[in-house]
Amino acid sequence: MTLEQKIGQFFFPAVFINDTEENIQATEALIRNYNIGGLTFFHSRASAATNYESKQKVVTYEDSYAKLKELIVRYQKCAPTPLLMSIDAEWGLAMRIENTPQYPYAITLGALPESEVDLVYEVGKQIGTDLKAAGILYNLAPLADINNNPDNPVIGYRSFGESKEKVALFANAYLRGMSDAGILGCLKHFPGHGNTNIDSHLGLPILNESLDQLMTNELYPFIQGIKNKVDSIMIGHLAVPALNDGKNTSATLSKNIIQNLLRNQLGFEGLIISDALNMKSVSDLYTTKGQLEWEAFNAGNDILCFAENVAEGIQYILNNATAERIEASYSRIMQCKEKVGLFNRTNPVTPIRHNTIDFTNSANLNRKIAESCLTKVKSDTIPFRIQEAKQNKTLAQLSIYNDGFATKTMRSLDAPLFSIVAESSIDCKESISQYDTLLISLFVPKAKPLNQFDIEPEVLEYLGELLSTKDCILYVFGNPYALQVIPQLALAKEIVLAYQDFEVFQDVAAQHLNTILVCKGELPVYIKNL
Repeated sequence: MTLEQKIGQFFFPAVFINDTEENIQATEALIRNYNIGGLTFFHSRASAATNYESKQKVVTYEDSYAKLKELIVRYQKCAPTPLLMSIDAEWGLAMRIENTPQYPYAITLGALPESEVDLVYEVGKQIGTDLKAAGILYNLAPLADINNNPDNPVIGYRSFGESKEKVALFANAYLRGMSDAGILGCLKHFPGHGNTNIDSHLGLPILNESLDQLMTNELYPFIQGIKNKVDSIMIGHLAVPALNDGKNTSATLSKNIIQNLLRNQLGFEGLIISDALNMKSVSDLYTTKGQLEWEAFNAGNDILCFAENVAEGIQYILNNATAERIEASYSRIMQCKEKVGLFNRTNPVTPIRHNTIDFTNSANLNRKIAESCLTKVKSDTIPFRIQEAKQNKTLAQLSIYNDGFATKTMRSLDAPLFSIVAESSIDCKESISQYDTLLISLFVPKAKPLNQFDIEPEVLEYLGELLSTKDCILYVFGNPYALQVIPQLALAKEIVLAYQDFEVFQDVAAQHLNTILVCKGELPVYIKNL
C-alpha cells in the first residue's frame, strides 16, 4: 500500500442500513477510492447521534436485518482491503436493528450478584455470536464508565453501576465472552464519562477531578481492561482540565490524555478509537474540512469513528503526519483485522446466511438474568399483607403504562385491576379510593432521565398521594434511578425492581409475587430518597 492508502484504513465512516441507493453507491465509491478501513453501522439517518437537530421520526423497517447482511456483502465486494465492520451493540443488535435479539441493559446486569458474573460473560458471547452471524466483527462496547452521577443524561442505564470493582469485573467478563465468539471489543469512554451531567452528543462535559482522583476511581476499570488485553479503547468527548494544562479540550483531541496518560503512563498498546466525530462537542470546532480528523489522529486516535470528511481528512494527515506515526496506527489496525480472520481465506468475511434469527438462546439467557437480578429494594411482610387484603376484599391492582405484569397476577390475586395509560386522564381515582392495599406495577417509559423518564407529572403526583394514604406494594420495570422521581417513595411497604419490561422479566416478577421467589439482585446504584 501507498502511505495514502494506509491512511485510508484509519477512517470508519457511518453507514445506514435503511438508506437510499444513491447513498449506498456513494459509500461504495468511498470504499473503492480511499481504501477505508471499516464502517460503523446505524439503523437510519433519523436514528442515533445523527438526528439531534432535525428530530426526524425513526421509521420502523421490518427487514433491517436482511438489509444489513446484504449491505455487508456489497461493501466487502468493492473493498480493496477487507473492511472491519463495526456497530455499537451494547445490549445486542436490537440496539440498532428491529426483530433481533435484545439483552438487558448494563445497569440490569449490574444488579446481578458478583457470583453470577458468568451470566455477563454469556451475554458478551451471545452478542458476539449474533454479530458474527451478520458479518460484524467489532462491537463498540461495553462501557467502563462508573455510574456515579444520577443526573448523567447519556450514561446511566448503559453502565454496570457505581462500584468500580464491579464495573471492571463485569466489563471484562463481557469482553471475554465476545472475544471467545471471535469479536473485537471496546472499553469506553476513556477517561470516564460517568460523573458528568452533559450529553456529549450536544455539548462538552467537563470532569474536574485530579489525576489522583481519576486513578482511584474513573480509570480503575480501564486499567483492569488493559491488564486483560482489551482490544480497543474509545476516547470520550469530555474535557479534563487537570490532565490538559487547565484547558477544556476534549479528550479526543488531547495528546496529554491519549499519548501521555493512556499510552505512556497506563501502557495501553491496543487500538484507540475516537468517539463519533459528528458529535456536537467536537464537530463544530473546525470550519476547514478534514482538520478535525487530523487533530483527532494527531492526538493519538488510530480509528476515526463517524468521520464525515474522508478525502479531506486523508490529505490533512498525509500532509502533516510522520510516516512513523502512520505506520504505528496502520499496524495496530492490521493486527486487529488479522485477529478476527479478515485475511484468512478459510474464514469468509461475508455474513452467515441464515434466513431467520434464532431467539432461543437469548430468551433462555434473559430468563436466567431476570431470575438473578430481581431486587428487593425495600422489604416488608408482603405475603401476609396481600393475603389479608385478599381475604378482606381490600386489595386492588394498579398498572401504569403496561398491563402485562398485572394480567399475569390477576388469577392468583383475584383482585380488580385499574390502569393508567399514557397521555390520558386518570379516571380510576374514585374507584381505587375504596381499597386499602394496592399492588402497583410501574413501567418506566424511558431509560434516560430527561423529563423525569417521561413519567407524566400527574402520574407522579398521584403515585405520591397513593403511597401516602394506602398500603402500597410497588413493582418497577425500568431504570432504578426512576425511583428517585417518585414522591413519598419511602412510604411504600414493599419495593421490587425488575429493571426491564421484557416479557420474561414480567414473568419472573409475577413468579416472585406468587411463590415468594427469593430476590438475589443488588441495587447497582445509590437511590437517595429511600
